[in-house]
Amino acid sequence: MQFLGTVIRFIVAALVLMIVGFLVPGFSVGGFWSALFLAVVIALLGWVIEGIFGKRVTPFGRGIVGFLASAVVIWVAQFIVGDVRVTMVGAILAALAVGIIDLFIPVSTPYDAGRRERSRGR
Repeated sequence: MQFLGTVIRFIVAALVLMIVGFLVPGFSVGGFWSALFLAVVIALLGWVIEGIFGKRVTPFGRGIVGFLASAVVIWVAQFIVGDVRVTMVGAILAALAVGIIDLFIPVSTPYDAGRRERSRGR
């Protein structure tokens, strides 16, 4: 059941990124598959940053540092995923839009999910 939840979370994230790409100037996603791959890359980059620097300095963290880290992750992800174009202003606006949407559709981070799995096993 957890695998299905993860798949649904990435599909929802891809749809959100497509909507953000439609609404935000300076942020464009070519299609659903680019958006899905972008969602995976953003999650992986966020997981790596969270593992190295902790929860406060992540795209999922609260405050200005988390917000700026989210914008940087979105901007860097364009170099990994094809058919995605992001300006710096577009990355900031996309991070703001994704943050607002996350208020209504909260999801746990991949790092939190891994920590919960390890604590259940003990």
